[in-house]
Amino acid sequence: MSLTPRLSFLLPTRVRIRVVFLAVFGAILLGTIMFHVLEGWSILDSLYVTAQTVTTVGFGDLAPRTPLGRAFAVLFMMVSVGIVLYALTSTVQAIVHSELFATYGHSRKMSKMRDHFIICGAGRVGSHLIRNLSDANGTFLVIETDSAKVEALMDLGITVLPRDATLEETLREAGVQYARGLASCLPDDADNVYVVLTARDLNPNLHIVARAAEEQAESKLIRAGANRVVAPTIIGGHRMAMALTKPAVGDFLDSVTANHLELGFEQLEVDPGSTLVGRRLKESVIRSELNIVIVSIRRNDGEIIFNPSGETRIEGGDMLIAIGNAESLSRLTALSRGRVAQGKGVEV
Repeated sequence: MSLTPRLSFLLPTRVRIRVVFLAVFGAILLGTIMFHVLEGWSILDSLYVTAQTVTTVGFGDLAPRTPLGRAFAVLFMMVSVGIVLYALTSTVQAIVHSELFATYGHSRKMSKMRDHFIICGAGRVGSHLIRNLSDANGTFLVIETDSAKVEALMDLGITVLPRDATLEETLREAGVQYARGLASCLPDDADNVYVVLTARDLNPNLHIVARAAEEQAESKLIRAGANRVVAPTIIGGHRMAMALTKPAVGDFLDSVTANHLELGFEQLEVDPGSTLVGRRLKESVIRSELNIVIVSIRRNDGEIIFNPSGETRIEGGDMLIAIGNAESLSRLTALSRGRVAQGKGVEV
């Protein structure tokens, strides 16, 4: 899902309010023009009478004299009063509905979340992460303090917690104890350190990725408990250097990340009960049938085997880093979890 509103039967709150106020403005404009034409009043007098009619004040100091003017006034009174009442009720309803949903609807939804991701901050880095997780249909929520960003995300149907991510009660409300992972994308390194420290204390098994604005903050974030630290400036520099010196490699990586080749990377943990356990790579269906390339294998003891040969045996608990198309990766995921036997196909 891109960051554009989905088709919905209900317009977003701010759009509904804008529409009803445009309707009121249109009614006032119509009344002013018609009274000016039918009664010959000045624009100011016509606007004055129109405002009296729309607001149902009716001072009575100016009244239509011509038959056409009076006929229009009768029709205009019924229509304009209806428009104003509709505008008022719609505005109040939209605001109350929005507040209630923000207070209770999102809280109820968050309380049921399990094995989800938490994104702290919806800035430049966070917005890209939100887009990627949305495209992958991942379960996640966003913690953000900027009201404009909160409203925009809510209009897209994204679960948002409008709180300060550095507060312990905010992370508890976001269900950090039951979360699968957390990304701290706040613009200030000190805030990211505080989020990482708090999240690690609340959930020792949480996988935490943190953004580092300055290179020297990386070690502090690691000591605070982050599993991975991403420094956009450093990564950007590496990618620019690769694009400059090794353009073919850069084009390949761009094609994979943008899914132009319909390929993707996946990490797969081999269950001890999987039929892959004990087999050599060349004996498995990974390459021959699924057409998947195993880039590396990480053993339970931390050993990493890069570009394993066909003679490498797969062990229970191995983490396979694979590249292939989405369907093949899904089949391999089921196979690594011991759902099916080799060569019998996988229904996913």
